[in-house]
Amino acid sequence: MELASRFADFFVILVTLLSDPANWVVLMGASILGIVFGALPGLTATLGVALLTTLTYGMPLDTALIALLGLYVGAIYGGSFPSILINIPGTAASAATAMDGYPMAQRGEGARALGLSTTASFLGTVIGMLCLVAIAPIIANFALKFTSYEFFLLALFGIVISGTLTSTDLVYKGWISGLLGLALACIGRDRLQFFPRFTFDLSVLESGIEVVPVLIGAFGIPQIIRVLSDGEVLARPKNFGRILPELKTISANFKHIVRSAMIGVGIGSVPGVGEDIAGWVSYGAARNTSKHPERFGRGEPAGLVSSETANNSCIGGALIPLLTLGIPGSPPAAMLLGALMLHGVNPGPMIGFERPGFLLEVTAILLLASFAMWINGMLLARQVVRLLAVPASIFLPIVALMCVLGSYALGLNMVNLYLMVPMGIVAYLLVRMEYPIAPLVIGVILGPMADENLRRALMVSDGSLVPFFTRPVALILVTVIVLTLLSQVPFVRRLTGRLIGVIGHVFKRGTGS
Repeated sequence: MELASRFADFFVILVTLLSDPANWVVLMGASILGIVFGALPGLTATLGVALLTTLTYGMPLDTALIALLGLYVGAIYGGSFPSILINIPGTAASAATAMDGYPMAQRGEGARALGLSTTASFLGTVIGMLCLVAIAPIIANFALKFTSYEFFLLALFGIVISGTLTSTDLVYKGWISGLLGLALACIGRDRLQFFPRFTFDLSVLESGIEVVPVLIGAFGIPQIIRVLSDGEVLARPKNFGRILPELKTISANFKHIVRSAMIGVGIGSVPGVGEDIAGWVSYGAARNTSKHPERFGRGEPAGLVSSETANNSCIGGALIPLLTLGIPGSPPAAMLLGALMLHGVNPGPMIGFERPGFLLEVTAILLLASFAMWINGMLLARQVVRLLAVPASIFLPIVALMCVLGSYALGLNMVNLYLMVPMGIVAYLLVRMEYPIAPLVIGVILGPMADENLRRALMVSDGSLVPFFTRPVALILVTVIVLTLLSQVPFVRRLTGRLIGVIGHVFKRGTGS
């Protein structure tokens, strides 16, 4: 009865919001702005929410929430546009999308890939919204069980799984690439004792390595060099084809959508993790459970759907600890926390008493933002695909200019340009040696979380590793990481294959078939 009452109140709030035409204008405008922030390299959801927060100061609370959540949802989705069309992720959260989205575009299926990513992002946001309204307290309580031990292991798992899934040659190359990113993340003053590490007495390195110039340089520059110097061509769709996905395609991937949405909500609800890991974990789950894992990385729709669903369902998950505990689940959610406090809202355990119905209002706005994102995405998809008709000699120099502007825009710092260019050259050389780039970027993103939490955990335990094996959640993560590593050892894979064969043979004899 209580759940039914909550959904009834939810629909009342939804109708109230829809009755004001001004809300529609703000919603659609913020959604388009978010898509632009996500699609342009260097402009992230975090930056977009931060900039928009100052403009919402004089707005009513519900209008401000519509603007901020509309931009948030649009930005997480918008990163799929460059990922699919030119293999340059607009945001770190969309890096996994490029694995199968770009090969689909190269086959002339750019419109289909954009339609699938738009619909998957919409469904992921809606499922995340349902979880926000239905099971927020349960997931928030589980997220509280994460301490420094679990945060370190979760970051390590993200690096290991991305290295495992992106390697086209030897899987060890993916792990090495991830460790290189982890090493880059250690540059600068550490966050616990503020001691300079690997700075070579250069003050510009004391603040550490910024993620955005690494992301742009690692993905953007190698792509530009390959197209302009090596003769590689961008995808040239002969016809745009159908953008709206067919119902049978959605139904065929429904299990991937549901599983990825649950993964996204679960990871999003862990404070401080965010959307970057969710895409890779759900992509790995889809590949490991597929009957044809060899298709992944070559234009498999299931991989595209899984990563995009998880990215956007992570939004609802990130709002769970934000609203119920006052702890943001992702960097954009941290900006949203500041915006809420600016408007006199203090998220936390008492918000249900101080502002009854606020959680339902946020959920209703999240649903409206997902619809706005889907409508704008479908309308923009055909126009964006037309960019591929522009000759590469004209189009890619513009992309290079956007990469430079995107890196410089982060704090208006020339150091970011000095970082982006050598990072891009190193990434190009690694690609030539068949080392995947995605794990390197993931290592830079998750490195600070891994470093800080490992050192804090060892300080708390006086250098003992025992808590990693005595805490239930930590032990589960350790087991998963070890199994992931062992699954790539040839001897273990052969032994596992034989064991499965024996079990299958015994089962057939037992059933008489």
